[in-house]
Amino acid sequence: MSVTSSPSDNSRYEQACDQAIAMCDGNLRSTIKALIMANEYLETELEELQAAIAAGCVPARTSHARATPPDQSNPERTNGRCHLLRRNAIPAGR
Repeated sequence: MSVTSSPSDNSRYEQACDQAIAMCDGNLRSTIKALIMANEYLETELEELQAAIAAGCVPARTSHARATPPDQSNPERTNGRCHLLRRNAIPAGR
């Protein structure tokens, strides 16, 4: 199945590639390794969320339309993100 990207999507991807390579000091092998690691992390997060949903937990709803800025004083936040399962998961039906 082939998906056609618009020119703006392509330039966005090109810019993201350039940024990722620059963050790894131009080392393509390090860039690929970092992207693989990030993908594995996201796959693990997805599996944890799916398990929580299957167990009857759902993320708590917030009144914020956007994510809140990182809170460096909160030990539950890592890399500017709060782990949904540890902090905001509530039993379904509440």
